[in-house]
Order: sequence, then C-alpha cells, then structure tokens
Amino acid sequence: MTKLSMALAELAEKGADGDIVRELLGHVVQRLMDFEIEQQCGAAFGERTAERSNSRNGYRDRLWETRVGSVDLRIPKLRKGSYFPGFLEPRRTAEKALIAVIQEAYVQGISTRSVDELVKSMGMTGISKSQVSRLCGEIDERVNAFLERPLEGDWPYLWIDATYVKVRSAGRIVSVAVIIAVGVNTDGVREILGVRIGPSEAEPFWTEFLRSLTRRGLRGTKLVVSDAHLGLKAAIAKVFNATWQRCRVHFMRNVLAYAGKGQRQMVLALINTVFATETAEAAHEQWRIVADQLRAKFPKLAALLDESESEVLSFMDFPKAHRKQLASTNPLERLNAEIKRRTDVVGIFPNDAAIVRLVGALLLEQNDEWQLQRRYMQLEGLQTVTDNDMHRISAVVTR
Repeated sequence: MTKLSMALAELAEKGADGDIVRELLGHVVQRLMDFEIEQQCGAAFGERTAERSNSRNGYRDRLWETRVGSVDLRIPKLRKGSYFPGFLEPRRTAEKALIAVIQEAYVQGISTRSVDELVKSMGMTGISKSQVSRLCGEIDERVNAFLERPLEGDWPYLWIDATYVKVRSAGRIVSVAVIIAVGVNTDGVREILGVRIGPSEAEPFWTEFLRSLTRRGLRGTKLVVSDAHLGLKAAIAKVFNATWQRCRVHFMRNVLAYAGKGQRQMVLALINTVFATETAEAAHEQWRIVADQLRAKFPKLAALLDESESEVLSFMDFPKAHRKQLASTNPLERLNAEIKRRTDVVGIFPNDAAIVRLVGALLLEQNDEWQLQRRYMQLEGLQTVTDNDMHRISAVVTR
C-alpha cells in the first residue's frame, strides 16, 4: 500500500479523533500481546492448567512512536526465554494494519455501509463514504502498475474469457463485460496479462484489447483459447498470427442444444471418444466417424460437427502434456467464479473505475500466488512449441 500515513495523519490533526485512534491502537496491540503470551505459556493469565509450559514475569514499559502519537506499551516478560511483539518489527506499523483492514474490506467486496459498521465495531467513530473512496484510491496505483506492466519474453499460449457485472451508466443499470487474458510464458509460468471493461464484445473492442497487449510486449503467441465469439475470432486474425482453439467445454454445451434430455448422455459419450485419442490424426478420424453416426438422427448436430472439427481439435496439434489445459478456458473458470463471488457482494458498481479497482486487486493477489506455485506447464513441450513454426497459422481463425 502507498501513502499509508495520509488518512491517519488527517485524523491526528483533528485532536479528539486522533486520541481515539491512538487509544484504539494501544488497546488492540495490548490484547494482541496478551494473546501471543497465552499461546506461548499454554494458559491464560492466572489460569492453573496442566498444559502450562511457561509463566509471566512482569512487564517492561516501552514508548511506541506512531504517526498518530506516542502509545505507552506494557510488553509482557516471561520466566523462561524472551518475548518481543511481532508488530514492532520494521515496516509493520499499526497504521499499515489499520489501513489494510479498511482497504481489504473494500477489496473483499464489502459495501461502504458495511465498512463503516466495521470501523465502528473497532471502536472508532465511523468513516464516511468519501474517506473510504480516498483510502481505496490508494489501491489504484498498484493495480494500474500491475495491469500496465511491460510483458517480456514469449507467451506461446493465451486464454481469453469474459464475465459480466452490473454498473451504473447515465442513470441506468447496465451489464458490462470484464475481459481477462491469461498467458503462459516459455518458463511454463502463467500470469494474468490484462483486464478490460467494455459495454459489449464486438470486434472493435476485442481488437483494441488485444492490440493493447501487443503494445505492452506480448509476442510469440501460438495458440489463443476462447469461446466462439465472432468478434474475438476476427480480432485474433487481425492481431495475431496464431491458431485459434474453440473452448471444448463451451462447445459441448452448444452440442447439448441439439439433443433431447434422454439422448444427451449418448451424444456426449460419442464425442468424448474423440478426446480420448492419442494423436491429431486419430482425433480427426474419430471425429468424422462420430459425425457420420449422428447424421441420420441428428442432422443439425452432424452439420455442427462438420463445421467445428478443426477449431475444436486445434489443441491436438500441440504437445500432449499441454492438451488438458489447452482444450478449454477452464484455467480461467475458477478465476471468474472468484470474481463473481466478490462482485456479487457489491451488486451494482458506481462506475468502471470501481470495477477495475476491485477486479484488478483480486487479480493482482491471484497473480502473486501463481508466482509461488510450481510451473503450470512442462518446459520440454514449451520449447518444442517455441521452435516449431508449423503452428504459426491463421487459417482456422479466418473461417
């Protein structure tokens, strides 16, 4: 968080409000120290129990200088060993903790009124809507830096998907698309590459979004995975020299529209035999066999299979170790579900900037977690994709 002293410094200048904050900090950190001592001793103050492993030995006074004034602390001492409160470590001031609570409450999707109630429950006099907005504005710098960061190296695989949220616009409540792009680089690490808010998923919107990624350095893309948005397909053909993979999960949902309830299991079982094959040649052969088996009873479904063969099976031309992730936009589904869970709490956003702040903060957090995990894809297969120019085709996306 940046500019951490701003809000508390303003409170400190108000006299009585500054005293409230200082007293609140003193009470909270004293209770925190008591709790930590209870954990180390295995028992509460004055409690007699067989689990006790240590006992207190008085206090030592310490003056704690903060931006809201000096706080008198009574740091407990132990008969065995020593104790030093963790919040006194460098760069772990109570101001950061207090501001982080308020900011995190907003990031978690809690409404302004709920944030006000939260602050009151902490012993403060409450916080206004303008103060919440000012505090949350501090998040914008980090979010914008994350969303506009340069993209270095090659990104062979790119997933793109959209989710929808409600926002107030010109006195009306409308749904807007939140577009998210996730990529995997040649180190096998996945990252969130970009976010864009738009009123629709028309081709100009998609084109501008993809071009914004290339301006930031996105290159080396061999496969783009998405749903069958006509605007997106056209935009991919314009911006990338890459293969397009139609999301298998979305396609299977489209297939079910051509079969009755009692026939859906049979249809799904037949189509799934295609995805169980080992090679691209075998997959295409099995696809045509299935289409012919369904042609007499489901002519429209068979026609759909004929039209969609190459775009649904594009992932089969890539390394086998990567195919599970490349067949669909599932790598984005869990991320979208978490975004919906948080945004549903807000309900209706006041403007697009509020959406970017909340969604961007969630994605920044998720991206940091991904960097601590193991590689998302094997390096060996990625090297093969990078060196092989046979995948630099655009015929599929132009169909």
